[in-house]
Amino acid sequence: MPQLPAPDYPSEVRTRLESDARQIIGRYPDSRSALLPLLHLVQSEEGHVTRTGMRFCAEVLDLTTAEVTAVATFYSMYRRKPSGDYQVGVCTNTLCAVMGGDAIFDGLKEHLGVGNGETTGDGKVTLEHIECNAACDFAPVVMVNWEFFDNQTPESARRLVDDLRAGRPVEPTRGAPLCTFKETARILAGFPDERPGAVEATGGAGPASLVGLQLAKGEAPQPRVVHPRGAAPQDEPPSEHLSSHDAPQDTSASDPAHPAGPVSEEGE
Repeated sequence: MPQLPAPDYPSEVRTRLESDARQIIGRYPDSRSALLPLLHLVQSEEGHVTRTGMRFCAEVLDLTTAEVTAVATFYSMYRRKPSGDYQVGVCTNTLCAVMGGDAIFDGLKEHLGVGNGETTGDGKVTLEHIECNAACDFAPVVMVNWEFFDNQTPESARRLVDDLRAGRPVEPTRGAPLCTFKETARILAGFPDERPGAVEATGGAGPASLVGLQLAKGEAPQPRVVHPRGAAPQDEPPSEHLSSHDAPQDTSASDPAHPAGPVSEEGE
C-alpha cells in the first residue's frame, strides 16, 4: 500500500534544522550538491534517516522525495532504521578476516546476542561487518562510529563493547576522541567538532603502509614492517621474514622446479 506523506518535524526542530541547512547549502554553487551533508544533518537529529528527514531534504533542496530516497538508500553510512549510540563495525575483508576479523565478528554476535545490522536492547551498540578501511597494517580492525580500534582480538573487542554499554571511557587507537553516532553525523554534515583537543588529534599510517612511499623516495625501509601484536618493536632485523604475520612460501622465483605460468608458447 502507498505510504501517506511523511509527517513534518515539530516547528522548533524544523526552524533549527533550516538554519543549519542554509549554512550547508551556502557552501555549494548548486544546491542539490548539498544533499549528502544534509542527510547527515537529519541523521544527527534522530540517529537515522527517517521519512521525515528525507521530506525535509527534498523540500529545502527543491527535489522530489524519490530523488532523495535514491541517494539515502545507496550509501550504507545512512541508516534507515533506529540504531545504537555506537556503531561497532568489524572489518571482514580478506586480510582482517584471516587475521581474526571473522572470529571477532562471530564472537561479538554471540556476546551481544545480535546479528549483523542489529542493535542491542539497551540501544547502545549496533553491530555490523564493514568493508576495508585501508588500515590493513593494523589488522584486524574494529571501528566505532568510524574511529579506529586497531590490532583487536576477540577478547579485546568484547571488553570494548562492554565498556561502551557501561558508559566507561573508551579511547580509539588513533584519531579523534570517541563521540556518539548522532554527534558524529553532525560533524560529517560539516559542522565543527568543538570538543577540546578533538581537531588536533590524529593518527598516521603505520610502518607497513609507508614502505612503498619510502622506496619511491629512495629511502631504505625499516627491516621489520610489523611486529607481533602486544610485543615491542625489535631493533634487530628478523632472521626469517619482514612481517611476523607472513608464513614462508615457495614462489616461482625461489622454486625453479615449479615456475608460475606457462613454460612454453601455445602450440609449441
